Amino acid sequence: MITSIAATVVVFSVLIIVHEMGHFLVAKRMGVRVLRFSIGYPPRICGVRRGETDYAIGATPLGGYVRMLGDEISDEPSAATLESYAHELELDLIVAARRSGWLPRGNHSDDDALKLIVAEITPDGEISADRALTVLGHAPSVEEALVIRENAACGAAKLARERIGAKRPSALIEQFNARAFPTQPLWRRFAIVLAGPFANILFAPVLMAVVLMLGAPIALPVIGDIQKDMPAYAAGLRSGDRVLAVNGAKVNSWDELSVMVKASGGNPVHFVIRRPGAAGPVTLDLTIRPKLVPESTIYGTKQPMWIIGVLPRGDERIVRAGPLRAFEQAVVQTCNITGSLCFGIYNIVRGATPVRQALGGPIMIAQMAGREAHQGFTNLAMFAVMLSLELGIINLFPVPLLDGGHLLFFTIEGLRGKPLNLRHREIAMQVGLVLLAILMTFVILNDLSRLIG
Repeated sequence: MITSIAATVVVFSVLIIVHEMGHFLVAKRMGVRVLRFSIGYPPRICGVRRGETDYAIGATPLGGYVRMLGDEISDEPSAATLESYAHELELDLIVAARRSGWLPRGNHSDDDALKLIVAEITPDGEISADRALTVLGHAPSVEEALVIRENAACGAAKLARERIGAKRPSALIEQFNARAFPTQPLWRRFAIVLAGPFANILFAPVLMAVVLMLGAPIALPVIGDIQKDMPAYAAGLRSGDRVLAVNGAKVNSWDELSVMVKASGGNPVHFVIRRPGAAGPVTLDLTIRPKLVPESTIYGTKQPMWIIGVLPRGDERIVRAGPLRAFEQAVVQTCNITGSLCFGIYNIVRGATPVRQALGGPIMIAQMAGREAHQGFTNLAMFAVMLSLELGIINLFPVPLLDGGHLLFFTIEGLRGKPLNLRHREIAMQVGLVLLAILMTFVILNDLSRLIG
């Protein structure tokens, strides 16, 4: 149980950091101010402020968010939003004063630290450029100067923020709009939102390439269990036999053997095997005609496949690839996995796969993570690859509150030439919240029914 929980927290934390880092890096690149980068949801447990951003850890795990300036649903910054922005600028002044070395790191509250800074910079009620350079290490920006003057005039940070919100200075609003998310050009907002799912999708082949370079276990083509009523047993194949070649092609792994048999189309397949014996191993030639049998897929459906009725014994060897080969294989494999995931989602949508059988929630994910963790780093990393792709794909669904919902809004805005009505956006978000709540309730109850059943 502890292993399952720990593995789930580690895997999800990594994938959340990757996802939110995608939003974060592109937002910063586009000039948008990022107020908070949080792993976990509020309440905030701890964190540290670096530059303009508060890097925090929240009490509610298995989630995270990047909060950008002005990313609330609003057409114009409200007085409360401007007050909040003024507070962020106050924190900027404190960070700058500490970075310059003028303000020692101590037990000063934010308000006390701000009073010291303002008093030093405005000895006569006006900003001294020389003192500001000494205290902050740079000349105050337009918006910082406005905050300094209001604090000098009011003598209290809270009152200064309230006056700024009430007066709505045009210079502050101009700077706010330049750094806020909602006021960015459409293509920038689209890129920032798309960056999260894209980061997860890109992370999958990178992680897989690392696994392939470190060494991944490959199942060898050694026969284990054999079904006695199937073609392999009838043709003379036995447990312990090592398959050397199929139809003249060398076989190095169980996956290669499986692909060759399934691709036979029912035609006779020529096997070259090595069988251990008391006097030493012997090489044998066998011809086996595969049988078409409905097999269960990972999506809960039945699909006819050509098989011979054997399972691997479990022999493995570690295979390591060079960087270029590893990346090439990783890209190919993640593309195949992505295709399988999309096909599985399609089957769920069209009703071919039972929803109760296909969907799992946090309990099932924890069970799977724990099982893979017990198998070693490689298995857990490959599980993370699968989850990263799923997280990236699912976040592209056009559902409000998901990244895909925002992208849908932006697409509509691009077609209409103007954003959706504020009230319509609010209703869509409320509907999305209800849908996600229903989905989460369903998957959790589904997990519990699996445990009880």
